Amino acid sequence: MAVRLELHVAGRIEDYALIGDMQTAALVCRDGTVDWLCLPCFDSHAIFAGLLGTEEHGFWRLGPAHAKDTGPPAATRRAYRGDSLILESEWDTPRGTVRVTDFMPPRDGAPQLIRVVEGVSGRVPMRSALRMRFSYGRIVPWVHRHEGRTVAVAGPDSVWFDTTAETYGENLTTYADFTVAPGERIAFTISWEPSHKQPPALPEPEQSLAATEEFWREWVEHCTYHGPYREAVIRSLITLKALTYAPTGGIVAAPTTSLPEDIGGVRNWDYRYTWLRDAAITLSSLLRTGYREEARAWREWLLRAVAGDPENLQIMYGIAGERELGEAELDWLPGYEGSAPVRVGNGAAHQLQLDVYGEVTEALHLAHMTGLARNDYASLLQLKLIQYLEQHWQEPDEGIWEVRGPRRHFVHSKVMAWVAVDRTIKLIESGDADGPVERWKQLRDDIHRDVCEKGYDKERNTFTQSYGSKELDASLLLIPQMGFLPPDDKRVIGTIEAIQRELSTSDGFILRYPTEGQHEGVDGLPGDEGAFLACSFWMADDLAMIGRVDEARRLFEKLLALRNDLGLLAEEWDPRLQRQVGNFPQAFSHVPLIDTALRLTASGAYGG
Repeated sequence: MAVRLELHVAGRIEDYALIGDMQTAALVCRDGTVDWLCLPCFDSHAIFAGLLGTEEHGFWRLGPAHAKDTGPPAATRRAYRGDSLILESEWDTPRGTVRVTDFMPPRDGAPQLIRVVEGVSGRVPMRSALRMRFSYGRIVPWVHRHEGRTVAVAGPDSVWFDTTAETYGENLTTYADFTVAPGERIAFTISWEPSHKQPPALPEPEQSLAATEEFWREWVEHCTYHGPYREAVIRSLITLKALTYAPTGGIVAAPTTSLPEDIGGVRNWDYRYTWLRDAAITLSSLLRTGYREEARAWREWLLRAVAGDPENLQIMYGIAGERELGEAELDWLPGYEGSAPVRVGNGAAHQLQLDVYGEVTEALHLAHMTGLARNDYASLLQLKLIQYLEQHWQEPDEGIWEVRGPRRHFVHSKVMAWVAVDRTIKLIESGDADGPVERWKQLRDDIHRDVCEKGYDKERNTFTQSYGSKELDASLLLIPQMGFLPPDDKRVIGTIEAIQRELSTSDGFILRYPTEGQHEGVDGLPGDEGAFLACSFWMADDLAMIGRVDEARRLFEKLLALRNDLGLLAEEWDPRLQRQVGNFPQAFSHVPLIDTALRLTASGAYGG
């Protein structure tokens, strides 16, 4: 058994920074450890899986040397370099100050993770400890030298390690011990290549760094938002761009799998895929802030993914449009802080979620309204989706939250079916499509009437989670935002106030729906979860819409304060543990942050 020389354990979720190349991403802890990296793509096997296990499952630590019994020190400070995805971490040590710059250059050839050590003051002893483990920590690769370079090989994968520092192997780990003086710069790079191909080109760290900084500077210049929350909006937009798979335009929900919604529990899911819902709302935020090219690419991805089979629309696809995302459990990984099982793939891919039809149609509608060049097949797809809904909108489904319990008539699903029909009617009325508009106007009225009769509790003056239920659901907050009812409707105001009463945590954030602790709840799972951050942003939106703008601003700024020091958000906030939980960073949290900032800015609801 290998002797462990490193005492690093996975940090809190908010301890991590994101770096990426728009095809995959890595998470870097405060102490300079890369604990998560899948190569070559978001949904590939991880070569560093320490995030979901121990240091035995793969990591790369780069930072000041430390005593074996103390563990690596956290950086004294860290920040992204300007408006980029280049991470700079600095350590003040008794012997001086050192900076590590971590980044992944936008890909032109082999994927690379580059780490540059720079002496700032004094002479600081440093250590790089690289332990590659393929297939999510299960496989120890063959590490050897090849023409002066270090390469790790296992099956179809090879990872090449390049540095000018002297390296040595010990306990199945590659080390480099060196000292850095002021002005000295020493680079370390890993590059992935299929093992049957020739070695990747030697890295050029300094040129890559300059090119990466220029890429992000030019990309951010396209942002059209210049309001008071610009810093938060820009960081969220950069995060969403980092979650976009550049070759296809697909957008992953998060770059991680199995970060728990309930620490120590079973609510652990793989989010490295393209949810139509998440991608559609991401598209909406990008369009509203000036990013039409990303919107065009996503629309093309959608048309390819759905091509020829819109009647069997899936709620999610692989990043290239793959349909089969079979779920499996990795029993050799103990899970983040013991949260097992660790899952890859996602069995919810084939659920029926009628709201997705509304989200996709709304995104296509917004693209059309903002002047994205007409695409006849996109219009045809929209018509086909309505033809499907016309036959199936009255069926129960699994709903927006992908319950693993029985299907229900979820109110939000019906509302979004109404949205799909409404936006398609508008498309026809604009003259850009042909369809049975009078018949579909009747369908729109039928759905609206059905929801108001069966999904509304007159005694409590609130809409409910599903027809005939007493439970509430935060997705009901989208009713006014989607235009189903006006914000000043008494039923809307009653629903907002009921959710504030029944789904708020002690610190004022919003739960998705009630859970039942160790008993199986409405979602078919035991355990509880934290406040769902998207729902809390939705509440801020609704409060602004009904005129309670000061309250909306206060909630929004409380939500901004939950971001980590780099401006990143996971899926949820655990009010009991006072920490972020769920996959990280999460598109479904950063998108509503942008949307709420835009709404509050438009209303003037912000402080000095």
